[in-house]
Amino acid sequence: MLEKVKELLVEELQINPDDITMDAELSKDLNINSIELADLIMLCEEKFGIEINEDDTNKFTTVGDVVNYLESL
Repeated sequence: MLEKVKELLVEELQINPDDITMDAELSKDLNINSIELADLIMLCEEKFGIEINEDDTNKFTTVGDVVNYLESL
């Protein structure tokens, strides 16, 4: 799942793949703003055919948070 999330971040948000780790913070380390986070969430919903609850997105601090959430579905 990490590789799939990494692929989205690299292709859609032009994040350097070397910067993407489970511990990387979305805003602090990857400089993802709230609009880009919303884009990432929409991309995940489309790619995986899911719907992510807005309350859950507030818990997304690191790449690992996103990966663990997707793996839990």
